[in-house]
Amino acid sequence: MDDTQVEAGDNNRDIEVAPALISVHPNQNSVAVAVGSDLRIFDLRGGCGVSLVDDSAQPFHKDSIRAIRYSANGKLLVSAADDKLVKIWSTDSWRCVSSVCSEKRVSAVAISEDGLYVCFSDKFGVVWVVDLHELEGNESLVSRKAAPLLAHYCSIITSLEFSPDGQFIVSADRDFKIRVTVFPKKPLDGAHEIQSFCLGHTEFVSCLAFICTMDYPQGFLVSGSGDSTVRLWDITSGFLLDTCEVGAKAGLLESNRSDEGCSTVSDLCIILDGNLIAVAIQSLQGIMLLHCDLSSRTLNVIKVVSIMGESFIPTSLGSSSHAELLWMVTGVSKLSGSDCNSLARVRVLSGFKKSNPDSVGHELTVMRDDELPGAEKLLEKLQGSVSIEENVFLAAAEAVKTAMCNLLIKKQYSMEKREFRKRSRNDRKIKQ
Repeated sequence: MDDTQVEAGDNNRDIEVAPALISVHPNQNSVAVAVGSDLRIFDLRGGCGVSLVDDSAQPFHKDSIRAIRYSANGKLLVSAADDKLVKIWSTDSWRCVSSVCSEKRVSAVAISEDGLYVCFSDKFGVVWVVDLHELEGNESLVSRKAAPLLAHYCSIITSLEFSPDGQFIVSADRDFKIRVTVFPKKPLDGAHEIQSFCLGHTEFVSCLAFICTMDYPQGFLVSGSGDSTVRLWDITSGFLLDTCEVGAKAGLLESNRSDEGCSTVSDLCIILDGNLIAVAIQSLQGIMLLHCDLSSRTLNVIKVVSIMGESFIPTSLGSSSHAELLWMVTGVSKLSGSDCNSLARVRVLSGFKKSNPDSVGHELTVMRDDELPGAEKLLEKLQGSVSIEENVFLAAAEAVKTAMCNLLIKKQYSMEKREFRKRSRNDRKIKQ
């Protein structure tokens, strides 16, 4: 039985919901939203929705998408889902150019800075690598197989990131660890050199992001966690540089200490080439903005931006490196008791200024729906409908919170239930 499911006897098995995800093209040419098995793309340049083309043996995703990611050059979009498929899409033709089968469900994806390797992790803690050299300039469907790169050994990997210089691949897991591994010259032969471990979180690590500026091209790592902190790291040494107690700063810990996981950091997004960090927290109706001063190696809270007038608790954040906008989505798939199988609501925060990042506290505004790029057309494509009842999203936020706890917080089982789980495992090797 999968760790993400409630053990048998507790109202059978809970339906496994998946949070809505958002990713923005690095030049803001397009924006992608995944909710359930739907991958929805809107072309911001053409002002129209995108129709995906998938000629693979298993076309499109059949189960909840767990990760979406644009490549650094914007030529590729990768999606991975509970159907154990990793799909690589060309952003020129929006055709699936490669479909890779995973042995187990996929939990995270990353694309190397040069766009030549896709890495993905599975629920058993193994990171796999796919060589994309044959995809260069090729729009035809290419069959690829993944090779094992590294492993965390039975701990769910929650996030994967390549360092800005491409020298390292960083993996975070449910057991509070962040591992920095040297990305080898021959990745298909495996990665065997560990650079460092970044240790300090006291709960699962939920998300990773890199801050990279002209003055610090090697980059610094930022991590979010179920312990309600955002931490800044030097990955070369593994040293913890600073810790920001975002749950306490947002007033969530004081307001309800009994609500387990209420202040989990669910996503991080770097804005304006590393000057600002947007933080999504599970019970915060809006986002928190942090400023990272790399000269002093510190994190400081600038502002909590509330989304007033509706129940909007972001499940995912996205931004391009050139545009002064923060894209946010909230939503969920397979929501119990709802007529809608997949729910999503997109909001955009504007007012970021490269010239003066410290001024954002006074200038940020949540754009009205008619002010968004693409306006109603964008909302119809990415949300599925222009308007959805507010109370549905309150239920969606609670469902996502419960799902993350089921996924990431280790359960304590009695001996009887341990034996039942052993007997009912679906991944045991059957001897012939």
